[in-house]
Amino acid sequence: MTGPGRTTGSGRGGISMGARFLLLSAVCVSLMVLDRRDQHLDRVREGLSVLVYPVRVLVDAPFSGWASMRTNFASRETLVAENESLKRERLNAEFRLQRLAALEMENARLRALLDSQARVGNRALIAEILDVDLDPYRQRFDLNRGLVDGVYVGQALIDAQGIVGQVVRVGPLTAEAVLITDADHAVPVSVNRNGLRTIAVGTGDSGTLRLPYLTNNQALDIAEGDLLVSSGLGGVFPAGYPVGRISDVRLRPDQSFAEVIAEPASALDRDREVLLVWNAADEVPRASEAAAANLGSGVN
Repeated sequence: MTGPGRTTGSGRGGISMGARFLLLSAVCVSLMVLDRRDQHLDRVREGLSVLVYPVRVLVDAPFSGWASMRTNFASRETLVAENESLKRERLNAEFRLQRLAALEMENARLRALLDSQARVGNRALIAEILDVDLDPYRQRFDLNRGLVDGVYVGQALIDAQGIVGQVVRVGPLTAEAVLITDADHAVPVSVNRNGLRTIAVGTGDSGTLRLPYLTNNQALDIAEGDLLVSSGLGGVFPAGYPVGRISDVRLRPDQSFAEVIAEPASALDRDREVLLVWNAADEVPRASEAAAANLGSGVN
């Protein structure tokens, strides 16, 4: 028997706590040795990891969801900002392209004008149209060239397609020109196909010229589409340069003259630059005057 308040060193099964500890320690060491050598517990770990994975996902769901929402909002703001930036860049690119198209057209016009100058073969100067007379019966405009550039009254104007008009008034820095379609203007022409000479008169309409001095017999040798060129008579316009094309021929047996209409060759209502042309006939007197002035100064 034992005294009151005392217990034996063994448990219910008759095995003491120290023996249990030693037994469990031996089992643990054996399992660790076996796991270390042959890795028998790997499958157990894999099974347990599969069982634990849903729990981990469930626990991590709020944090991953919040992070995903922040990423989505940040991505959306970034995309909106990039979209706005691309829109601005596109507008700027379109603006530059429009300007580039305008520069290309201007370059084409200037190259065409320079080619016209080469065909004319005389001294020429590019002038820009500053202002157009809005009076429907006056086909006139102002140029940015004047006396300082050597411009003179009666000087011919041409563009890439043909004759435009001539100068009627000159100032120090600007000049006023009249189109060949002005009602008060006339230009000597010849039919390029047969050499028939006549005069083309303006009508006040930028798209129409009249040939009022062709008889019915002469009009028989005129056909629609015939090219009219400057004849060079009068010494104002260079000879052989396009003036227009015949668009309508109507014989009038009850009258002496036929009704012949032509369309101007030049783009009178679309030109922005023109060429001021010096004829050789204009340069000779000027050269003679200069030579005389030089001779006089040498004698003195």
